[in-house]
Amino acid sequence: MKTLKQLLADKPKTLAVAAPDDSVFQALCVMAEYNVGALLVLQDGKLVGIFSERDYARKQIRNQRSSKETPVRDLMSARVAYVGIDATLEECMSLMTEKRFRHLPVLDDQGQVLGILSIGDLVKETISAQQFLIGELERYITS
Repeated sequence: MKTLKQLLADKPKTLAVAAPDDSVFQALCVMAEYNVGALLVLQDGKLVGIFSERDYARKQIRNQRSSKETPVRDLMSARVAYVGIDATLEECMSLMTEKRFRHLPVLDDQGQVLGILSIGDLVKETISAQQFLIGELERYITS
């Protein structure tokens, strides 16, 4: 199975991000442009939150302002779970399942963002690894 470093290497190098003061409308446009379900919210290069489709769907309805008037900081999740580059795929999936979210930032030891993984990235790699193992076992059995 691939490591997190290998998974991140396979992803586009440009991260989809927003700033806390960006409007929610701007953030949604970035999400549409990159075809992603969540944005890392960075301020001065540091991770300060994550803004997801779920944040928008659940929090904007209670907001009395339009998406063009609402800053991302008002709807983002400020408490962000993350992992280091040495975490295993199993640890990532376990954390995402336990905490019930679908996007997980990967940070280095200095707190710099290395990338973001979706549950889809992890499931795709798990299926690929299982298919490889099944193929190897079938070859072993038939040889």
